[in-house]
Amino acid sequence: MAVVKASNTDIDLLARLLRAEAEGEGQQGMLMVGNVGVNRMRANCSDFKGLRTVPDMVYQPHAFEATTKGYFYQRARETERRLARRVVNGERLWPSKFSLWYFRPPGDCPPTWYNQPHVGRFKLHCFYEPTAETCQNVYNTF
Repeated sequence: MAVVKASNTDIDLLARLLRAEAEGEGQQGMLMVGNVGVNRMRANCSDFKGLRTVPDMVYQPHAFEATTKGYFYQRARETERRLARRVVNGERLWPSKFSLWYFRPPGDCPPTWYNQPHVGRFKLHCFYEPTAETCQNVYNTF
């Protein structure tokens, strides 16, 4: 059962985002990017208030570097569509399980990002999750 609403068009859009943001991190890295996106839609806190749809999340200004670069506009492949469906259906992986932020620094992961603690790294991406006090919704079960 889906944890966020997503039409086939939404799945395709999310799949394109996964590919553009984390293709080099493999399927697990792409799933983690999807986790962050779904978490942002569910959280309704911090910089992510009012994001209710996949397009709202993907096209939120300054949220994903890939949407401003040409490589976002590559078509989604079936592999990425399957990954997008998995995250929409609630599959979560650590360290992205509750994360609202990730980025790829040139070196070590800073201990905080947007005042949120670093929770882990996967390959080149650092993940940050809010505290329960600042964003309870991201910790709610499905």
